[in-house]
Formats: sequence, C-alpha cells, structure tokens
Amino acid sequence: MSTGPLYWVRITLTSAAVKPLEKVAEDVKARAKDKNLKLKGPIRLPTKTLRITTRKTPCGEGSKTWDRFQMRIHKRVLDLFSNSETVQQLTLYDLDPMVRAEVKIEGGDS
Repeated sequence: MSTGPLYWVRITLTSAAVKPLEKVAEDVKARAKDKNLKLKGPIRLPTKTLRITTRKTPCGEGSKTWDRFQMRIHKRVLDLFSNSETVQQLTLYDLDPMVRAEVKIEGGDS
C-alpha cells in the first residue's frame, strides 16, 4: 500500500435479492483483504419490507377481495480505511445488476 492520506470509505450495498447481495459483499471483502486494508463488515442492516394492499376488482363491485404485494429490501455496509488509489481500484468493479452500491468517502487524515 502506497503512502498518502487515508480515507474512511463506507460502501452500502442494497438489493431485493439476497444471494447476489451476499456474493458482491464477499467479493468486496476478498478484494480488501488482498490489498491488506482495515475492513469492518459486511454489517447486515434490518430488512425493510414495503407493502401495498389493493382491491382486485377495478370497478368496486363484487366480493371484496384484496391483492397483497410486498418487496423486501436488504442492505449490507462495509467500512474500510484506504488511500485514494486503492479506493479507485476497489470501486472500479463490475457489480451484479441487481445490486446497487453507494460509496461514501470521508476524511483525509495523514
């Protein structure tokens, strides 16, 4: 690891599917370990469940039947400390299309 200011990096992974999310989290963890970075995670955050209940019939007549739909959103958080070059190498990575990644970089401690 080259010298330079260290940055605190938080990678937040979000997906409706668990398996691709876990795979991406493990891949990022393995890449960070290969580069000997200080890593915390993946931290599993509580699953958010979005629910919609709607009437089946469009006109409002007939028996009162309902459809129930739900979507579960899973999140994983990884925290690591690194310099700017290594952060760029970790973030230039093809993710699964079902997984959304958000990278937050803070600090610049010498």
